[in-house]
Amino acid sequence: MGHAAHDVLFLAISLVGTPYRYGGNTPHGGFDCSGLIGYVFREAARLQLPRTTRELHAMSAAAVRRERLASGDLVFFGQRGRVDHAGIYVGEGRFVHAPSSGGTVRLDALDGHYWRDRFVAAKRVL
Repeated sequence: MGHAAHDVLFLAISLVGTPYRYGGNTPHGGFDCSGLIGYVFREAARLQLPRTTRELHAMSAAAVRRERLASGDLVFFGQRGRVDHAGIYVGEGRFVHAPSSGGTVRLDALDGHYWRDRFVAAKRVL
């Protein structure tokens, strides 16, 4: 794992428990899913990423098959061809994300029933 991916992994995990807030993009104000991704990559890897989930999914970056995921990869979820959620893969089949209103940033398993059925794609930006 490269230095930037290591830093992304540790910062993402350290934010578990931060409150969800629609449009949020700081630890103090809370995060939505794309705000969490933007903050982590900006702070840990000095990388400016697009703000919305749709823009993150559309950006030019290497596609990664699910079985080839590495720490720091972005994972995307949705239904009926529409991407509506994203997270940061941290290894061992798990990802960090800001799931929904009223929740907190958390660590979930990619093969959990809900996420397995909604996995759409993954991208490597590091």
